[in-house]
Amino acid sequence: MIYRKFQDMELSALGMGAMRLPVVDGQDGHINETATEKMVAYAMEKGINYYDTAWGYHDGHSEIVMGKALSHYPRESFYLATKFPGYDLSNMDKVEEIFEKQLEKCGVDYFDFYLFHNVCEMNIDAYLDEKYGIFDYLMKQKENGRIRHLGFSAHGSYDVVKRFLDAYGDHMEFCQIQLNYVDWSFQKAKDKVELLTSRNIPVWVMEPLRGGKLAKLPETDEAKLKALRPDEGVPAWAFRFLQSIPEVTVVLSGMSDFDQLKENIETFENDRPLNGEEMKALLSMADGMLNGSLPCTSCHYCVSHCPKGLDIPKLLELYNEHCFTGGGFLAPMALMAIPQEKQPSACIGCRSCEKVCPQQIKISEAMADFTEKLKG
Repeated sequence: MIYRKFQDMELSALGMGAMRLPVVDGQDGHINETATEKMVAYAMEKGINYYDTAWGYHDGHSEIVMGKALSHYPRESFYLATKFPGYDLSNMDKVEEIFEKQLEKCGVDYFDFYLFHNVCEMNIDAYLDEKYGIFDYLMKQKENGRIRHLGFSAHGSYDVVKRFLDAYGDHMEFCQIQLNYVDWSFQKAKDKVELLTSRNIPVWVMEPLRGGKLAKLPETDEAKLKALRPDEGVPAWAFRFLQSIPEVTVVLSGMSDFDQLKENIETFENDRPLNGEEMKALLSMADGMLNGSLPCTSCHYCVSHCPKGLDIPKLLELYNEHCFTGGGFLAPMALMAIPQEKQPSACIGCRSCEKVCPQQIKISEAMADFTEKLKG
C-alpha cells in the first residue's frame, strides 16, 4: 500500500468509502454486514487505514455498520471520517444532536476526520449563518479532542468553494472534492485544486471513477489506453491519473464488492503516475467523451438579451452535467439554490439569446429538454 504524509500521519493513499457497501436484495438501507466485515478485514490486512462514512449513507446505516466492522481492531490502527449532513437544510440547527448520535452510531469516542458535508450552492448561506453555530460547535469539539482534524467536502462550484474558504479556510485542514480525469476540466476540478493549494489545503478525492462511469470505456478508448500500458486495467488509469497530481493525499473509492476492493488495492500497491504522453492521451480522450456537451464559453452575451434574466451559462453548465451523468443529483441540487422564476422552465422560447450566441447554441431547445429531463 502506498502512503501519503499528512501532518504527522501516514495515510493510505486509497481510502475505503462506505457509500456503496454491499447490500441485500438491492435495498440500499439493508447492508450486507457479513460481506462488509470481510471487506474491512481484507482492507486492514492490506494496509488501508482510512475509512470514510457519513450520516446519510445507506439510509443512515453506514455509520453503524462501519462502526461494528472497525470495532474488531485497535482504535489507533485506523482513521475514521464522517460528516455533518448539511446537504439537508433541516439539519442545520441540530449539529450537537447529530454529532453526539454519530459518535454513538460509530461506537467511538472521537473522529479522526470530520467534514462539513457537501458544501454547495444550496447550503452555503446556511453553513455560513452564525445563528446555527455549526462552525463554532465543531471547533469546540476539535478543542476537546473529539474531532482530530476538521475539513469539508464540496460538490459546489469554484465560487462556492472560494466563499467557504474565505470564511473558514484558516481552520480547514483538508478538502474533499470530486476529481477524476473527466472532471479535471468538466467540473473545473483543476481550478479547485489550484485554489486549495494556494491555501495550503491538501486534497482528498471522491468519485475517482465518477460513480463507475470510468470503470468501463468504449472499446476504441480502451484500445488506446492498452497501447500505452498493456498491463493496466481501465479503472487503474483513473487512479494513476490521481497519483499524478501531487496535491492529492487520499483517494476514496466506494467499493461495493470484494473483487473491486481487491483490484483497487492491487493498483495502490505501486505508485505509477502518468508520463507526459500518457497524460495528454488520457485528457484528450476525456475531451472526446464530452463532445456531446454544448460548447458554451460563458461570454454572457445571451444574458443581456434574455427577457427573463436567466443565468443561461450557469443553466447550460448544469444541463451538460445532467446529460453527461445521465441524471444524478448534482444538477437538481444546484438548481435548488435558484429561484423558480430563474429555472430552465422559465424560458419562454423567444430565441433572443440565440441571435447573439457566438457558438450558435440552440439555447431554447436545451432549456426545454432540461425541463423535461428534470421531471423524470
